[in-house]
Amino acid sequence: MTPDAPQKSTATLLVGLIVSIVVCFSAAAIGGFATTSSIEGWYAGINKPTWNPPNWIFGPVWSTLYLMMAVSVWLVWKKSGLANAKFALVIFAIQLVLNLLWSLIFFGMQQPGWAFAEVILLWVSIVMTIAVFFRHSKLAAYLLVPYLLWVSFASFLNYTIWSMN
Repeated sequence: MTPDAPQKSTATLLVGLIVSIVVCFSAAAIGGFATTSSIEGWYAGINKPTWNPPNWIFGPVWSTLYLMMAVSVWLVWKKSGLANAKFALVIFAIQLVLNLLWSLIFFGMQQPGWAFAEVILLWVSIVMTIAVFFRHSKLAAYLLVPYLLWVSFASFLNYTIWSMN
């Protein structure tokens, strides 16, 4: 168990939360840019399974998941501090970069096969993030479970689309 970090002021906690939200939603925005530019062209024209969710569902789901990720990483920082949670924060950053890369590979490069290989790495990194976050804050770890479930579904969808095209 990591010892608690020194107490932080309310202002410091608020700034930390804002930074967490900005970082997570910046990754979302970059990935969203790649997605938006492809969704009406390439993605609309490829074969998809009948159980593929409608396009409008992805925005609200991902927005909720990114907010939960931001709160999760903030809770770890709040509880343990930067120095004590350095490894956990690095693992989180790696999974966030992998999250962004998936959008760039699948939608931007239009490569579902490579995206499937990459999403496996993303899935493993999310599991690792949950495991290391659990040592700092159980709530932080639990907040990432819906993200893991969604990426599990997205992985299967990615594989199916790759297989169909």
